[in-house]
Amino acid sequence: MAAINYYDVILKPVVTEKSMAGMGEKKYTFLVHPEANKTMIKEAVEKMFDGTKVKNVNTMNLDGKKKRRGLVYGRTAKSKKAIVTLTEDSKDIELFTGL
Repeated sequence: MAAINYYDVILKPVVTEKSMAGMGEKKYTFLVHPEANKTMIKEAVEKMFDGTKVKNVNTMNLDGKKKRRGLVYGRTAKSKKAIVTLTEDSKDIELFTGL
């Protein structure tokens, strides 16, 4: 396994109704690298977004969905999701402010 740099940890934000509702409580949802752990995610968020302090990180592994095309069955790719909670005195993440 190659070393994962902090800019490779966070792949993209998750923009759904549930994740947008959590922004009021300073909870932000990201798709992350499948081999990233909680400390790597915390470090990546604090380095990528200035003025943020991470309070808590919750992660979940998502299995790929079963898909069928004709008689052939297959699965979509697995993914990992992280819900990052910021401290009360932390700045908001500007990525989500315009949405």
